[in-house]
Amino acid sequence: MVDLKSPERRFRPELEGIRAVAALLVAIYHIWLGSVSGGVDVFFIVSGYLITTLLLSKMEKVGSVNVFEYILGLARRLFPLAFTVILVTTIGSILILPHAQWGETIPQLFASALYYQNWQLAHNAVDYLAQNNEASPFQHYWALSIQGQFYLLWPFIIFISFFIAKKVLKTPARKTLLAVLLTIFTASLSYSVYITTVNQPWAYFDTFARVWEFSLGGILALLIPYLSFNKAISFILGWFGLTIILLTGILLPVSTVFPGYAALLPTTGVIFVIIAAEGGSKFGVEKLLGSKPLSFLGNFSYGLYLWHWPILVFYYDYFRTDTVSIVGGIAIIIASITLSIVSVKIIESPVRNMNVKQSKVKLSAILVSFLVPVLVAGTAWSVHVANSQSLDGYHSIKDYPGAQSIFYGIEPTPGLEPLPNAVQAKAHLPTFYNEEELNCYSGLNDPKVTLCSYGELENPDYTIALVGGSHSGHWFPALEEMSERLNIRIDVYNKDGCRFSDDDFDGILNESCMEWNENVLDPLTSDPPDFVFTTANVNRGDTVPLGYLNQWKKMEGITEVIAIRDNPRMEDDIPLCVEVNPDECSVPRQDALSDIPPWENTEGIPSNVFFIDLSDYFCPEGTCEAVIGNVLIYRDNHHLSTLYSETLGPVLEDYMVEAFEKLDK
Repeated sequence: MVDLKSPERRFRPELEGIRAVAALLVAIYHIWLGSVSGGVDVFFIVSGYLITTLLLSKMEKVGSVNVFEYILGLARRLFPLAFTVILVTTIGSILILPHAQWGETIPQLFASALYYQNWQLAHNAVDYLAQNNEASPFQHYWALSIQGQFYLLWPFIIFISFFIAKKVLKTPARKTLLAVLLTIFTASLSYSVYITTVNQPWAYFDTFARVWEFSLGGILALLIPYLSFNKAISFILGWFGLTIILLTGILLPVSTVFPGYAALLPTTGVIFVIIAAEGGSKFGVEKLLGSKPLSFLGNFSYGLYLWHWPILVFYYDYFRTDTVSIVGGIAIIIASITLSIVSVKIIESPVRNMNVKQSKVKLSAILVSFLVPVLVAGTAWSVHVANSQSLDGYHSIKDYPGAQSIFYGIEPTPGLEPLPNAVQAKAHLPTFYNEEELNCYSGLNDPKVTLCSYGELENPDYTIALVGGSHSGHWFPALEEMSERLNIRIDVYNKDGCRFSDDDFDGILNESCMEWNENVLDPLTSDPPDFVFTTANVNRGDTVPLGYLNQWKKMEGITEVIAIRDNPRMEDDIPLCVEVNPDECSVPRQDALSDIPPWENTEGIPSNVFFIDLSDYFCPEGTCEAVIGNVLIYRDNHHLSTLYSETLGPVLEDYMVEAFEKLDK
């Protein structure tokens, strides 16, 4: 059986130009448009094309791939610059980033250095408690992580394909490899379309939803000998392909619809450009892309990609802005290109020019020497932050009364920095969130009902079921603080990103939440608590949602419901705002809360419901504050800090006693 023609392994200057264009697009969209361009997808398909060509050539020449030499060869190209940028970015982060961002930045440092940043971001994309994180200066390493995982996977794909061809099917190797790549392409694209529809934030960073792009590059490498067209068609294909690449980010909201079908657009553009270069023409796109300026910039496109993002993030934080001027943006691009050229010439090139076969031990040691300072710096920073997170120790009620400054009329000690500080606020969550081994809450996509109990477990006077999502959960410290005095047991039924409702709020609550709401009724009705504690409304909503009422009615005659008014949402991330701009963090009460309690505007409220309104402990004297009684109220822009919730314990206790007396009758 005749095999496919062997793809020619040769220098293709137009690919350097494509890389330059892709890197510039990524930078331009990040800097001025605040979005993504699809340029990363261009890198993916080019990588698939080049690595498949490289590995295929090695397999056909020597019959195997020395995986160690292959990885070492890639590492000498990738590691020096990647780890240098990570180290410099780490130092810059410590000097420039607000402390409020340290706790979420450090895990991304390690994820970037160890090439799993994409999975870190995918997890954050579906982790409700992590969704309010500010952009990290390491965030762009997600694409490099996917590429790194592809580089490790691909030799085995090539080897297995050749093994199947020669030892199992007795078929031509390149045709067999083509069949394998087509299978991977079909499976990965199908999965990508599915997961993009079901959970697009996860899909964006999912390696398996991206593998088809690399496979497409490999397929192109195998078929390129058959894809030469006449000059006229090549001319049209090439310029059309470049136009597609340039306009993808304008035509499509890349960050919210990729990968799926949509990512076929920029990848098709790259294919057209590469095919066009085979035919060539006097005014073809390959002439532009292969020109000296773009080829030169293409040599430094990797560095441009690496440097531009941390510089942009530091620009935002240093100048306290969320936009970039034309001059500022040009300066960022020039600085990124300059740093790329300098770091490539001084750091990367000497390592890249080392002979892999002759200098394995020396080269390995040098590459490790780039990684070690990154891990040491990251570990030292992590230890420092961990030590800074502790809230252990006695805090006098006089110094840090929090809500009790209003409740008891305590005048807090002036001049103290608020507690928790920015690092502590992000780290300290209600107790049940930190007990992962006990499985005390359900994740964003998990409909399973979990239960953990706290407080007086042996002989409680009352059992209170804390039911709902994070806006129910952040009342747990207040309930726990008063549990001993009132001799109560607290049963926690908590689910991320959910509410105790049989209505999905026009799709805001996912299917998992709706299923959880059905499931949680069973333990609440079969072994009912004395009281269900949950939220009464959402944000500044001026009525009680119908979905809430429906759930409460299902409790009527079975148990009582204590519904607490939702706290105000603030305009800014409060720990960050208080750290960098403390005088501008509050908001007028009328902007954050309805004038009338929502239950006073609602009909059909069941008889088993008691309402609590603690709005005056967030918005005294007409202003919703960021700090009260020297205690930071929020851990982000709408969740209560654990410490402030604890200071609300005595406040809430009075209302709970009233509820017990009223509902017990």
